[in-house]
Amino acid sequence: MKHVTPGTASGTLNAPPSKSMAQRAIALATLIPGENRIQLNTRALCDDIESALGAALALGADITRHPNEIVVHSGVNAPQVEIPCGESGLCLRMFSAIAALFDRPHRLVARGTLQRRPVDMVVAPLRALGTTCHTQGGFPPLDIQGPLRGTEVAVDGTTSSQFLTGLLMAATRAAQPLRIQSPGLKSRPYVQMTLDLLRSAGAQIEADERLENYVVAGNTAYAPLRYQVPGDWSGAASLLVAGALSGPVSVCGLDAQSAQADRAILDALAQCGARVHIDGDCVTVRRGALQAFDFDAAHCPDLFPPLVALAANAAGTSRIAGVHRLATKESDRAKTLQSEFGHMGIALSVQDDSLHITGGRPRAATVDAHGDHRIAMACAVAALPGDGPLSIRGDDAVHKSYPGFFSDLTALGVHIS
Repeated sequence: MKHVTPGTASGTLNAPPSKSMAQRAIALATLIPGENRIQLNTRALCDDIESALGAALALGADITRHPNEIVVHSGVNAPQVEIPCGESGLCLRMFSAIAALFDRPHRLVARGTLQRRPVDMVVAPLRALGTTCHTQGGFPPLDIQGPLRGTEVAVDGTTSSQFLTGLLMAATRAAQPLRIQSPGLKSRPYVQMTLDLLRSAGAQIEADERLENYVVAGNTAYAPLRYQVPGDWSGAASLLVAGALSGPVSVCGLDAQSAQADRAILDALAQCGARVHIDGDCVTVRRGALQAFDFDAAHCPDLFPPLVALAANAAGTSRIAGVHRLATKESDRAKTLQSEFGHMGIALSVQDDSLHITGGRPRAATVDAHGDHRIAMACAVAALPGDGPLSIRGDDAVHKSYPGFFSDLTALGVHIS
């Protein structure tokens, strides 16, 4: 259990590496013969990146770690039947499409909260493409045997774009071109991240403006991958909110033009009244007179927790739209946010598809992360201007995406015990 004492967070930090982009790069590397080099700080990899590395190993890759680089040499070893995906939803759904390339059975297994997250959205498209695919009542494990066949398929992207990411990757190595339709796609920025990576590596993919229709050329002859993992806007969001509540805080290693969905935290901070300054790859946020804000997080649902932390300390009632995206995260985030911020004296209510938060001053309390990394981080940050210490049960959930989170808060001067 961590105990966070209210106080000032001030200083400069480097953003953690983007787990979303690192996982994508690792998955793509499993499809490219030769030595693929992925540059990032490997000293404190989060659990989700480790899950992607485990899946790559299971698919026959050889992996060498250096302090600032991972080398993935694909196809060196015999693939295993079982592909471990840990608690990473992206890993499970993305690698399900990649596993479907192979004319041999694979079982993708999950642990922890991922065992309760649905994967039924992968079944219909994989079966339509000629593969064998079975789940346990719509949940992991996933049993898949390829290869992919067919030239056209529809993918339900209204609840998650993670399988679409995997299918776009797999389609570049399929035997023939593939048309993909995904009407009503949510999380478009995440798909754009995938497209940017694939195209930079040499894939030929046509897509319409709304990213709902694609034509993917198969049999892509990739050159070995050379990729620098960017800083993570998702992890940085909590630090930037800390700056708005008790800063100034500067986070470096961020691309202000990034396709990462959670870059939108800058819009919310500015709307709320925080003072935001961008200098190269460093973003500095200072306290301002924080006012209620109205924000649509349907395409960036991982911002809900840090946005709630921001709204909890703003004058008035804020509205965050897109609640339907929260039910199948590591926890039912809408209910978890209501419960745990309620312990801190902050009133939250769900109205239609929006979360309404009436700001105040968070009070001393004990909260539970419910196994959700983003809940743990949001509660810790929200407590900085609070009237007493906050105790967080299950604080180790942050290892899923940002294992250095609490040590980084300490480096900013926050007292944590």
